[in-house]
Amino acid sequence: MVEIFQNIREIYEFKKPCEELMEFIEFFSESSAAGFDLYFSNGHAHAQMFASYTPTFYINLGSPYVIDLDKSRYSIAADEDILILRNGQVARHILPTDRIFTVKFYPGGLEAVLGLSQAALHDQVIKLHEVLPPVLLTKMKQSGGFEERLTIIQDHLLSSYSKRKQKDHYLKIVNDAIGEYSATGMQLNSSQVAEKLFLTSKTINRYFHKAVGVSPKAYFSILRTRSALGNWLQTHNSFDPWAYGYYDISHFSKDVFKLTGTKLSDHP
Repeated sequence: MVEIFQNIREIYEFKKPCEELMEFIEFFSESSAAGFDLYFSNGHAHAQMFASYTPTFYINLGSPYVIDLDKSRYSIAADEDILILRNGQVARHILPTDRIFTVKFYPGGLEAVLGLSQAALHDQVIKLHEVLPPVLLTKMKQSGGFEERLTIIQDHLLSSYSKRKQKDHYLKIVNDAIGEYSATGMQLNSSQVAEKLFLTSKTINRYFHKAVGVSPKAYFSILRTRSALGNWLQTHNSFDPWAYGYYDISHFSKDVFKLTGTKLSDHP
């Protein structure tokens, strides 16, 4: 199963974070037994995900599994919990016995909530007990279900965030820049976004490298391609590449291949 091209969310149950964390966390999720039945009946065997620079916790409630980060393969033990950045392509090999609780942060969200910069996480599988208290992870695994686990970890993240409420200035600037880029239809380049925020190109580049671990140009390109690809899958014949700042469909196709390694022609 390939992210965006297919509905990768069919194997999970999802919940949005509380309002105070909504700026930093995209969602909480947990493997769904009913979803697995549909997943395997559709002939899928792994979930392929593209670069998003979204730090993600994988808390293992079940059995061992295998995950690929670009060209490196990692075997995750049944009692092992991990953190990855998703700065490149990720493929998780799915088994019917999987039970995984996931927390997906927005870029910069991990630092805002837990004080951990994502810039140092590139191409690594981090042991989650180095980030979260082991007693918290044990409590989650012994809890009665998804809702209870969500409450346990959300309370911890809220407590951590409340101690760090005086947000770092550069994290706010990065969030504002991403919001400005999205609000203007993803038509602006990084210099134009910087100008709207009364910053220099050098400053906004420095802030993005510190908070996200990549330049604003590279991150904006990922945002634009993912958004445009989602629209292309819905509209196909009526898709307008100009609406996303592309010169033509060929220009758009090149960005899709760069992000996904997949040609549009492979998904008619």
